Amino acid sequence: MGDPYGNPGREATAPPEESLFGPGSQFHRFFNDPRWALAVVRATVLEAAHPQIGAALADNSSFVVHPWRRLSNTLVSLQRMFGADEDTRQREAARLNRLHARLSGTDARNQPYDAMDPEVRAWVVATLFESSVTMCRLSGQPLDHATMERLYAEFRAFLAALGDQAGHLPSTLPEFWQYYDRMVAEELQNTEALRIILYQLFEHLPAPPLFRGLPTLWAAGRALAGPVIGTITVASLPEVFRRRAGLPEVPGAQTLMQGAYMAARLTGSLPDDWIRTENFVSLLQLSPDGDGPWSERLTTLRTRTKRAGALFRLITPAAAEPGAPGAAGNQRGAREFFTDVLDQTGDGSLDWPDLAAMARELCSRLDLDEPEETRLYDAFAAWWRELQAALDSDGDGRVSADEYAAAAPALAGPALIRVAEVLFDVTDADGDQSIDAEEYRALFRRGFARSVAEGEGRYTRSAFVREFLSFMSGRRRSTPYDPLLSDA
Repeated sequence: MGDPYGNPGREATAPPEESLFGPGSQFHRFFNDPRWALAVVRATVLEAAHPQIGAALADNSSFVVHPWRRLSNTLVSLQRMFGADEDTRQREAARLNRLHARLSGTDARNQPYDAMDPEVRAWVVATLFESSVTMCRLSGQPLDHATMERLYAEFRAFLAALGDQAGHLPSTLPEFWQYYDRMVAEELQNTEALRIILYQLFEHLPAPPLFRGLPTLWAAGRALAGPVIGTITVASLPEVFRRRAGLPEVPGAQTLMQGAYMAARLTGSLPDDWIRTENFVSLLQLSPDGDGPWSERLTTLRTRTKRAGALFRLITPAAAEPGAPGAAGNQRGAREFFTDVLDQTGDGSLDWPDLAAMARELCSRLDLDEPEETRLYDAFAAWWRELQAALDSDGDGRVSADEYAAAAPALAGPALIRVAEVLFDVTDADGDQSIDAEEYRALFRRGFARSVAEGEGRYTRSAFVREFLSFMSGRRRSTPYDPLLSDA
C-alpha cells in the first residue's frame, strides 16, 4: 500500500506533549464521529487476524457472549487514556497492563501468545490509527498530511503512556505504511477469532437493554443488519489480506461499503447529544429495571418497542427466549444458569477464563487498584480450583454443562463464600463494614432495592453475602446480579 496519499517521507512533527491528549486532540474529535463505529469494528477484525491476538481473544475474551459490555468497557478505557487528566491516564494504563499481564498461554496449535508482547500491543494501536485514516478516506474526506501526522503522534503517545517504547511503531508515516503493508501481507491470518467476529458475532448478536425481552423484534433487525455489517467490514479490509485469507467477494459489497461510510459521515450533522459517545456508553450500561433519568427514558422506549414487538409477534409468532422476563419465574435450571452466568466466554464449557472474565468485569466496575484487584482475582482462582476438584469428573481440566448439572449443589463451597466476602470488602470503599448507596451504585449501576437496604439505608455484610450466594449457588434470578454477570 505505502503512504496512501503519496506524501514525501519526513519525520512526524509531534506537537508539544501536553497537547496530544484531551479535548483538543484529533482523537477526541473522532471519538464522537459516527464513522468511528465502523472504524472500530474494522480495527477489531484486523486485531483478531493477528495470530497472538486471535488466540488470546478465542481463549479469554467474553466478546461473543457479552459484546455490549466489552464495547462499553473499551470506550470508557479509551476515554480515560485520551482524556486531559494525567493521573487518570496513568491509573488506566496501569490497569490495562495488569489486565494484559494475565492474558498469556498457548493456542490450539501449541503456539504461545502473550498480551504484553510489545509488538502485539503496537499492532493494536496501529489498527486503530490506520482504520481512523481509512474511515475518512472511504467517506470522501481524506485526511491532509498534517492532520494525519498529528493523529499518528497521538497514537504513538498512547502506546508510550502504556509504558511501551515508541520504537515499536515506526517514527515516520512512510515507515508506518511500510510496516502496515508488511504485517497485512505476511503476519495476519484467517484466525478463529476473526471468523467468529465476521460470521457469528454479528448474526447472533445479543440484544442490548432496549430490546431485551423483545426477541422477535430484535431477531428481525439482526437478521438484516448482521450480514450487512459483516459484508461492509470484509469489503473495507485490505485486498491483499482478503485474497490471502479467502474471504468472500460479495457482488456489490464495495458499493454497499462506500454507501455505509458516506451515510455515517452524513449522520455527523445530527445534534451533538444524539451522537455523543458518552450517551451511547450510558445507554449500554443501563439495566432495564434501573433508576435515574436515562432509565426512565429507556422504560418509555421499551414500552413503545413492546408495542412494535407485539405486532411482529402477530405476524411471526416466536417462543419466549430462555431466561426472558416472565418465561420461568424467579428460578432457572442448572443448564440455563451455566449458559447465562458461568460460561462467560461462550465456548460451552467452564474453565478459568470464564471466572477471570467475571473478576475482570467486577474490577472494571469498581475501578480497583492494587492490591484489591489481585485479592479479587485470587478469590476467583481459588473458587475455580474448588469447582475443578468437585465437578471435573473426566479430568479434562474443564467443567462441562453435564458435569455441572450433575453436581450443581457442590457450587456453594468455602471458596465461593470467600469470593462473596472479598467482593464485599472491595465494594466497601470506606471500610465501614456496610455498603452505602454510592458504593452500591458503583457495583450494580442502580440504586438500592427496598429488600436489600437495612437499617438507615445500608447493605450489611451478611445481607450482601447471603444475596450473592443465593444467586450463585441457588440459581435464583437476582435484580442486581443478573445485569452484572449475565447481561450482554
